[in-house]
Amino acid sequence: MEKEHYSCLRRLIFFFFCFVPVLSYAQTEQDALMMGERQLCAAATISYNSWTNYWEGTFKRDNENMGRVSTRSAVLMVNYGITPKLNVLAAVPYVRTQASEGTLAGMDGVQDLSLFVKWKPWEWQGGHETISVFAVGGLATPSSRYNIDLLPMSIGLGSRVLSGRVIADVQVKQFTATLSAAYLHRSNVEIDRTAYYTDRLINSREVDMPNATNFQLRAGYRTPRLIAEAVVDNMTTLGGFDIRRNDMPFVSNRMNSTKVGVEGKYYLARHPALGFHAGAWHTLAGRNIGQATGGMAGMSYILDFTTNTIKD
Repeated sequence: MEKEHYSCLRRLIFFFFCFVPVLSYAQTEQDALMMGERQLCAAATISYNSWTNYWEGTFKRDNENMGRVSTRSAVLMVNYGITPKLNVLAAVPYVRTQASEGTLAGMDGVQDLSLFVKWKPWEWQGGHETISVFAVGGLATPSSRYNIDLLPMSIGLGSRVLSGRVIADVQVKQFTATLSAAYLHRSNVEIDRTAYYTDRLINSREVDMPNATNFQLRAGYRTPRLIAEAVVDNMTTLGGFDIRRNDMPFVSNRMNSTKVGVEGKYYLARHPALGFHAGAWHTLAGRNIGQATGGMAGMSYILDFTTNTIKD
């Protein structure tokens, strides 16, 4: 019975994915992982976060008119290894927002399509130590004309974002530390009204969007089958203005955050191409954002185009 079940599972996996299991990782533009040459990773992730308190500028308060504001998302991602040192990634999320109280209706839709090129130009190995440096360039662009002028119900900011990231990774045996820094250049956006107020009245549909920086530190344990990391993430907006007293958020607000979390990935021994990942995070400090707590879970599978036979 066990052999029959395993044979059926193998046929199903081959039918749906048509690839060779290999020992590898699903990865993102922020970590220090790379796909091998001619390997394609397909991943799906669902996430949820919510908040009841938020920062109006630097003043922390609650908002009983809206109750708990929650965001649900489902993300599809693919990552292809052109070479072991050059990967291309793409991702698209579907996002849904909701408030438990009040009259504001939630929104849902496909958000921003993201494309990244990830390059590992340098690596040094000595004994049990490995030091690697990565460079990542990316573009995110709205994939639909969603409403950006009804925060916090809006599903995104509607701006095209060009980003550049540098990553440094140190691994000593199975223990790792990864530090990355990114700069995000945001295009201006247009809203569906002819005037708006920031710290002054502006008679225009166009909104100047501030750029931003992102710093992230990861530290943890990494083997070919198991990754467990603690993460500290900081996002800082370079400009913008604070939410006015008792007003709604605006698309060009200064939105800063510091989050802490944990992430894990596990790859099955019998099917090493099949992986599962999960994580959780909490916002420690912020400015003009909600103090959100959230989590995510997903799975990934690896296609190997270097061969066309199934290996058990």
